[in-house]
Formats: sequence, C-alpha cells, structure tokens
Amino acid sequence: MSNTDHQSPPTMDGNTFVAMCLARAGVDRMFGVVGIPVTSLANRAVGLGIRFIAFHNEQSAGYAASAYGYLTGRPGILLTVSGPGCVHGLAGLSNAAVNTWPMVMISGSCDQKDSGRGDFQELDQIEAVKPFSKYSAKATDISKVPSCVFSVLDWAGSGRPGGCYLDLPTDVLHQTISETEAEKLINEAENCRIKEVDVKSVVKHSEIEKAAGLLRQAERPLIVFGKGAAISRAENALKNLVESTGIPFLPTPMGKGLLPDNHELAATAARSLAIGKCDVALVVGARLNWLLHFGEPPKWSKDVKFILVDVDKDEIELRKPCLGLVGDATKVVEMLHKEIKDDPFCLGKSHPWVEALTKKSKENVSKMEAQLAKDVVPFNFMTPMRIIRDAVLELGSPAPVVVSEGANTMDVGRSVLVQMEPRTRLDAGTWGTMGVGLGYCIAAAVACPERLVVAVEGDSGFGFSAMEVETLVRYQLPVVVIVFNNGGVYGGDRRNSEEITGPYKEDPAPTSFVPGASYHLLIEAFGGKGYLVGTPDELRSALTESFSARKPAVINVTIDPYAGAESGRMQHKN
Repeated sequence: MSNTDHQSPPTMDGNTFVAMCLARAGVDRMFGVVGIPVTSLANRAVGLGIRFIAFHNEQSAGYAASAYGYLTGRPGILLTVSGPGCVHGLAGLSNAAVNTWPMVMISGSCDQKDSGRGDFQELDQIEAVKPFSKYSAKATDISKVPSCVFSVLDWAGSGRPGGCYLDLPTDVLHQTISETEAEKLINEAENCRIKEVDVKSVVKHSEIEKAAGLLRQAERPLIVFGKGAAISRAENALKNLVESTGIPFLPTPMGKGLLPDNHELAATAARSLAIGKCDVALVVGARLNWLLHFGEPPKWSKDVKFILVDVDKDEIELRKPCLGLVGDATKVVEMLHKEIKDDPFCLGKSHPWVEALTKKSKENVSKMEAQLAKDVVPFNFMTPMRIIRDAVLELGSPAPVVVSEGANTMDVGRSVLVQMEPRTRLDAGTWGTMGVGLGYCIAAAVACPERLVVAVEGDSGFGFSAMEVETLVRYQLPVVVIVFNNGGVYGGDRRNSEEITGPYKEDPAPTSFVPGASYHLLIEAFGGKGYLVGTPDELRSALTESFSARKPAVINVTIDPYAGAESGRMQHKN
C-alpha cells in the first residue's frame, strides 16, 4: 500500500479561512495594526490578493477604514489585536457610526476557554463595541466563519450604512478545517446573504408627485445635499434636477463638489440668506442636525417646508418634516426629476429668488476676495490658503482629494478652498473629530490612486496622527501634508494676565505647543521630503515641487500665532 493512500485531505487554519471569506466577499483593502493573535490573518489576506496597509496606531487605521467606506461605498476593513487594540479601534468604528459610513472592525479576542479568568488582553469586546456597532458577530467555531464574515459586511452597507464588528477568538483562528468543507460552508453562507431591498418599491409615486408639487409652487425653493448624497453617487441626478428646474443649491461641507462650487446656482456664499428665506427645502442625504441648525428658527424660517430624502425611516420620523421620502438618494432624485420633466418648470436667472442669492453671493465673494488678495506676512490664515487654493485648482482634473482638519485651518479652508469634483473633500465631519487627518489621507490615496491627496492641517490636528507620515513614506503614497504651524491649539498663549496665576503659572498655556516646531523634519527622518515656508514665494515653490513629484511630503507653514481665534461650532457669517 502506498503512502498516498493514507494522506488526509488538505486543510487550512482559521486565519486562512477568514482571509479566504473576505477575499470571496470582494474585500481588496484592509487597514490595521497586527500582533497576537491576528498577524497570520494579515499575512494570509495579503497572500490572497488583499492589500494590507499597516499603521502605527489603531485610531488612525480606523479613521482610514471609515473614510475608505465613504469614498468607495464598500465597507472599509479595520484589523486589530484584542483588548486595547479593540478599544483603540473604537475611534474609527464610532466615527463610521456617526458619519453613517460602511465599515467593519475585525478584532482578535482571547481563547474562549480562558474567558473570565483574566486572560491576555481579555475584554468582552462584543459588549465594548455595542454603542457604535450596527451589528456584531462572534465566530465561536471555525464552521461559523463564513456566515459571520458575510453578515457583518452585508449589515455595514445595507440601509443606513454604519460600523459593524467581527470577533475572532484565538482558538478559532487556530482550528483547522478541510478545504472541501471550507468551500461547502462558503457556498452555503453566500446563498444566505442579505439581498438589498429595491428602494424604488419604498417610495410611493404619490409622495414623489407631492414633492414635485411643493417645489413647483414654492417661491423660494432650495436644494440641500450632504454626505449621504455623495456616498449614493447622486451627482448626476442632482445636476439634472438643479439644471432643469433652476433651483439654487447648498451643499454641506462634505457635500461640496457633488456639483462644482463655482456653479451659477451654488448658494454657498449666500448661505445665511438661502436657509433664512427659503420656503421649501429639498434636503437630500443630509441630516437636520447641528450642521444645519436642526432645521429650526432663527437660522431657518419658521414656515419653511422640508422635504427630507433619507435612506433611514427613523431619521425622517425624528425630524418630522412636511414630507419624508425614504430611499436611496440617487433613485429618489431621479424619480423626482422624471416626475417634474412631465410638467417642467424652471426659475430662470431673472427669477427674484435666484437674483437675490446671486447678488448676495457676489457681494460676499468680492468681500472675501479683497481679504484674500492681500499678501500678509507673517502669514495669517487667508494668504497661504489662497495660494493653496490656486495651486490645487491649477492641477485640473482629476482633482486632488483635499483633507481638511483643524480649528481655524478647517474653518477658513471650508470658505476658501474650492471643490470641483465629487467626494474630494474630507473633513472632521458630523462629529467634529480631530485626529482623522493622516488616516483619511492614506484612505484617499488607496481608494483614489489616480488623485493626488492634499491635507491642509492645523498643527494641533496634525499632532494626533503625525507618526503616520512614516506610513506615507513606507507605501510611497502621493500625499502632501500642509501644516499650518501657529504654535498651538487656536494659536499660542491667548490668556490675559489675570488668568496666569497659581502654582503652575510658569507652565506653558494649555493651548501652547513648542514655538517654531520643525514638523517638516519629521517626514525627513523616514526619507520623505520636508519644506519650511514663511513667504508666498516659498509656499508656491514648495507646492509646485511637491505636487509635481507626487511623493510623500510635509510643508511646514509658519503662521502668526495671533492670527487665529477659538473655534467650535461652525460660524457662518455670510
């Protein structure tokens, strides 16, 4: 009898099986920090064609996974170790939950037989993720792996997107299974996957008719759109609706670019007038939360009629609009456009409402351009932001992805930087999260390889994740990080003399950093390119060189420490 007669069928361990399921589900990118017990899982995933981007910190990796979900419309995957790794990963998972972006956090966990006995990095991770996870699954046996993997991926992207969690105990990762059985289990699990409901069946034709009627009868209609419209890829549908009806539009900060910021019907520069005077507002993929002043007076008229388009019925019930349309933004806007086309109307440039908004926009833009025209040295925030805006616009299409993070830096950037293409602006988002910058940069570079990535960061925001510049260099990602260095949070020491008291009065102010910090040297330590600039010519030269090279770079821009102001809720003065 030959030896081959006794050979057992080929087997694989849990690490390989999880990686195989992820690859079969179409996952092609993962972000994370490896270690016990998930290092082998990362290696197996790479072997199966999944690109693994390894970070220094799970927070940044989690922010990357959440932004990747937004940019691609497919769940971003975060891999962490157990215990503290899972806790650090909650930053990204919570960010995905609040911004409603599809993401899955996968964490190793302790051996099940040692649970409750104080095992290495032990934590009830299913309980820990509860506030931020739409759906959580624990693979308690290797046979459960395919159904758990497919279910978290499906839940993350279905309905209103969000974060989901997959728990992989150490013992399950070490279990083995035959290749034949593995294939059988994958096929069975694939046959049971969630099938997305056809959204068209949710919105009744009578509701579309009513929405069209409200817009047709309105004297001062407005279309508002946000991240939900962006993730739905609603730009063409919105363009058709806006241009056929002549209704002015207002994007939320991350809705900018769905229609170009320089579009003649853009009301961004007349925001206060637009929301204060409109009588019917069609709100597409944007929530009436703090970013839109809750849809309430005094910012909005008390008589405004809201038509809310949202994928989530609960959101519409919470806001109690005049009319709620539950469904995918693109499909609903297409249905609305089709309905209006049968009985068309168009406001036209001479319509009093369009004229009023155009006039106000021109006034506000000319005021801002007058401020921007001055070359102020030492730099304030406006001068370098204008130079960056012009350099970005000169690149044309494909436009860079702009990542904006900070207090004054983000506030000024929102007004000055121009978005011409969809999903090319990432900022602190619904939660106002600081620390997202480098993670978002890496996600954008991986998700949109054809685009340069330009981060405009405050020095405080940059500091949260600055070590990830090594990750930029390691993967040679085309990311240029511009740091507005004004020596602290909002600037240097802003205290008056009465506040400087007590036994620790000689300490630096809570808002202060080391003045003149050499952030540009940080990336040079890893082989990247650093620039220190303090004049318009130096900044222009650094931008031209770094944009052309498309290599990792940090431009350290010296800003007058007294140029900024304390920033919190967005102040819209126009």
